[in-house]
Amino acid sequence: MLVASLFCLFGLLVQSRSTPVQNVLEVPIVNRPRHLQGRFLQITDLHPDPFYFPGTSTSKACHNKIPKKKKKRAGYYGTPYSECDSPLTLTNYTLDFLEEHWADDIDFVIWTGDNARHENDPEIPRTTNEIYEMNDVLAKRMNEIFTIRGIPVIPSLGPNSIINEFLKIWQSFVPFPYHQAFRQGAYFAVEVVPNALAVISLNTLYFYDANDAVSGCNYNEPDDPGNLQFAWLEDQLKSYRKRGMQVWVTGHVPPSNYFPECYVQYVRLALNFQDTILGHLYGHKNADHFFFVEAKDLESGNNNSRASKHNDLYDSLVVDFAQLPKPKKIDLDEYAIINVSPPVVPNPYLPTFRIFTYNITGVEKALADGSSIRHVNVIDTGTERLLDQRQVKLRDEPSHCTDELYRNSSWKCRLQFDPPQNDDAPSRTSRLWTPLGYAQYFIPHLKDADKSDPPHYKLEYTTFPASVILHEEGQNETEIWYPIPLRNLPKSVRDGKMKKKYFPYSMQDLTIGSWLDLARRLGDIKEKKLRKRFRQYMYLGGRE
Repeated sequence: MLVASLFCLFGLLVQSRSTPVQNVLEVPIVNRPRHLQGRFLQITDLHPDPFYFPGTSTSKACHNKIPKKKKKRAGYYGTPYSECDSPLTLTNYTLDFLEEHWADDIDFVIWTGDNARHENDPEIPRTTNEIYEMNDVLAKRMNEIFTIRGIPVIPSLGPNSIINEFLKIWQSFVPFPYHQAFRQGAYFAVEVVPNALAVISLNTLYFYDANDAVSGCNYNEPDDPGNLQFAWLEDQLKSYRKRGMQVWVTGHVPPSNYFPECYVQYVRLALNFQDTILGHLYGHKNADHFFFVEAKDLESGNNNSRASKHNDLYDSLVVDFAQLPKPKKIDLDEYAIINVSPPVVPNPYLPTFRIFTYNITGVEKALADGSSIRHVNVIDTGTERLLDQRQVKLRDEPSHCTDELYRNSSWKCRLQFDPPQNDDAPSRTSRLWTPLGYAQYFIPHLKDADKSDPPHYKLEYTTFPASVILHEEGQNETEIWYPIPLRNLPKSVRDGKMKKKYFPYSMQDLTIGSWLDLARRLGDIKEKKLRKRFRQYMYLGGRE
């Protein structure tokens, strides 16, 4: 009975179990010019579990045994605040919801892993074939929803992934020029707006401090896969800068969980290419938060105190935020912001996804020029000349680097802080491609949903001020662009009732300065209501 039901559930997601992996992705790709919407989706950590069975015990990974107490039984669409992964009903529902409500309103999809169940049941060991199957199935569905519409999808590998077969599974996502880089290390880039805007997908397995199979970007191992990836990343960023393009850097595991030698290399590139990188988007941590990397991290390379431990995440962040310099004393050249999105899997909280909005003012003229955005963004005119003329910000060398043995064995003694010093970059001021805000959606009553009463994704909050959500009276409806389409807003907001819970941060945009302003407010012990909201969004009512 259990096996039959499992295959019935699996059928909700897979139309054919017999289709070979290499043929599954034969979906027609639409290469037509797209009218930009100024939005993109980030979705992360789906963790579909084909062995999840409603009514079974939450203490058994929701796989078997029916407990006497109803509250310990697995829900039909998932079990929040548990250690169970996503049933296929939840994965299906989420993707169907995105297809119905968002597929026509976004420009690209950032899909930051992880697409296999956790290894949490010794009675049902996870197999390599299962990992391939789950990624294969999800890739096919992503193609059916997005790629066929001409919407690029940029996936990332998670810790529960294996590289070997992924180029076959993701062949419609990885551009042909990057096939060699993908075979080398499963990293690649996609020009989501050709000659203007790109997304780089990193393989963070090579940086992840829980990965015993790598040496952690050891300075004396030039062929270490992490070192090779950073060399590749720097080449990509230099090329995009030279072409006047803007870039999102994405991956699964955030820098807070990198080996120290990998971490300092990431910080250096994040700061030195601040004029080219719009932002950094990750998943993995299963908790909604952001943190900053800064120039002083290059002196010590110590990232252990910044968002690295899940069990004291909130406390460690507000302590860091409280130590930020005052606005007049802060040097924005020395900071980059890392955004970590919460997951679809309700382990341990509630299912979520994010819709980012970015500035497309003047985009038609920029793209019509046929030479990327050089004629629109002043920062891109004569970039190389400006970079050559700038003054390098040299920082004091760490004291331990005077030791010759250490100096010749650590990246910390070899990296140069060399920021672009450009206040007009889209990451610093609102202009074409600048991220403006995001809206986060969640399922608040997941456990109550069943076959006859399906769940509903609802707006959890936005980073926008309420004033920009609706148009002003008297405006021409045909000329109005809404950061969030009206139909995807709660009725109360459409009716003009701007509840504070939807607009907790009131950020003007998602530039580095705006994020640091929010961090400074969160670091203020007097901001009790704001801190409460921040903690609430982080844990969604679950355990900390």
